Amino acid sequence: MNDHRRILALDVGSKRIGIAISDALGITGQPLPTHDRTSKRKDFAWLAALVKKHEVAEIVVGNPLRMSGEAGTQAVKIAAFVEDLRRHVTVPIHLWDERLTSAEAHRLLDESRLTRMERKGKVDQMAAGLILQTFLEARRSQRQ
Repeated sequence: MNDHRRILALDVGSKRIGIAISDALGITGQPLPTHDRTSKRKDFAWLAALVKKHEVAEIVVGNPLRMSGEAGTQAVKIAAFVEDLRRHVTVPIHLWDERLTSAEAHRLLDESRLTRMERKGKVDQMAAGLILQTFLEARRSQRQ
């Protein structure tokens, strides 16, 4: 069996899906182009093709919990998205606490001085990268 296990991170929004992918060793991550959502059917077909193309072994999906840690309306929507996604891919899918990743992505983009047009989709992409980074760091610390 191949020990190289790419992990795909998703920051799922109503209009776009931010995407990041780990390297083959699961050490670092890089952003992929943001996906503009069209329909559930097309979105899931596109994600299934992405999983196959990049030989993804696992998916981590940002779980937008409230600051209290409780699931709100968005977290319920994401849980339903994950259940639907499980019908389209055979790899394990993990929900991952994404509290503050979008705020951190906005802060980093504020520092970058990108124009409003240049930012479009970058927040989602950067949030997916932060989700992946925290997931990989947590996994590394569990193994130590």
